[in-house]
Amino acid sequence: MTGEDFQNGQILLIDKPLTWSSFQAVNKLKYLIKRKYNLPKSFKIGHAGTLDPLATGLLIVCTGKFTKKITEIQGQAKEYTGTITVGATTPSYDLETEVDETFPIVHISEELIQETTKQFLGEINQKPPIFSAIKKDGIRLYEHARAGETVEIPFRKTTIHEFEITRVALPEIDFRVQCSKGTYIRSLAFDFGKALQSGAHLSALRRTKIGDYSVENGFTPEDFEKQLIS
Repeated sequence: MTGEDFQNGQILLIDKPLTWSSFQAVNKLKYLIKRKYNLPKSFKIGHAGTLDPLATGLLIVCTGKFTKKITEIQGQAKEYTGTITVGATTPSYDLETEVDETFPIVHISEELIQETTKQFLGEINQKPPIFSAIKKDGIRLYEHARAGETVEIPFRKTTIHEFEITRVALPEIDFRVQCSKGTYIRSLAFDFGKALQSGAHLSALRRTKIGDYSVENGFTPEDFEKQLIS
């Protein structure tokens, strides 16, 4: 591949490592490509949908003229796998923050878990987590959260196409979800815990697909670097 190819447009499927931010992954690729091909400062690169640092998996990166495709790709259905831990909640709905409340789980059976998933299929109302990058009054929600401010977050409509339980080993519940753009899996985990008459948080998350793009065809930033310099 040449520098001109990257400027004309490429779609790169990145398997984002744990703890990396999406911004970090894009910056790493931009640095590597610009250095290798001596591209101008105006070289464009961007991702089609943020992944939290505590999530791994598919990050689609578009270069050059293909950055115009970002909005179209972002609008496609997404698939995730992960783990919900029941019996405890956290303010961020995941492992970014410490447990703030614990709940009983003795009443939770596999049958109850399977039955409860049905409540979340189709169009649902969902509140984004307070620890998210959405802006309220021009300030990101996580900034309000870190300042200890209480903010009223409106519900959003989202669609869950598929919600499959793949393993139950309480307090852990593994799942696979296919959903529309804008779905917060952290909020799904939190709401699922409440629906089980308990509490829950997201303890692992991996994005496996966006539309027809699959993480199986992706490579880590480290692999990309090796390919580029070989």
